[in-house]
Amino acid sequence: PARVRREWRFVLAAALLLFVPLLGMLVAVQIWPDAAFLLLSAETVGEIEQMYSPAAAHPGRPRAATSEWAMWAFYIANNVRIDFQAFAGGIAFGLGTIFYMLFNGLYIGAVAGHLTQIGFVETFWGFVAGHSASELSGATLAGAAGLKLGAALVAPGRRSRLAALQENGKIAAELLCGAAALTFLAAFIEAFWSPRTDVSLVVKLAVGAAGWLLIWAYLLFAGRRSDAA
Repeated sequence: PARVRREWRFVLAAALLLFVPLLGMLVAVQIWPDAAFLLLSAETVGEIEQMYSPAAAHPGRPRAATSEWAMWAFYIANNVRIDFQAFAGGIAFGLGTIFYMLFNGLYIGAVAGHLTQIGFVETFWGFVAGHSASELSGATLAGAAGLKLGAALVAPGRRSRLAALQENGKIAAELLCGAAALTFLAAFIEAFWSPRTDVSLVVKLAVGAAGWLLIWAYLLFAGRRSDAA
């Protein structure tokens, strides 16, 4: 948490790169439904509609996953790939990180916007609410780590770029550890809590809101006494 607070500029920049396009695309699709197809193929749209259909036996479960543990493995692989792209993109002077954060924001917004627009509110939002805080917060920290790497190459100051990269890399690694912890937490929630159909939408939204509150209260306030010391 202390590292997140010290690197708040990079965390904020990563959050804006992810959430501004996400929310913008979500709103845009409500106004212009075909905007989703700017990013999603017809095949992808068919797959997500099938996954989140109110008639789906296991909402949110990919066809390749046959059990909760298979879902867990699928989401671990998917989320780690996204986080790694955001982090490793920093080595391209931060441009890779910026691209992946913007793209993932737009992509998630297109999916959320389309499923909301066609009325799959309960199945989609009920599914994503529980793990949204840990998954998106993890992606944000991975993006912040990538931007920290990029900053070493763009503005090394009086250091050599190699020395700056080594120094910033240690800080980025701490942020990436936080991202990894949140990503693994998200995968567990996504596999074992999110698909439950015996829990009402209101309860799932309440749990999701509590997740956002707890994670960011921890990141913003935990260990402040030791900071002062």
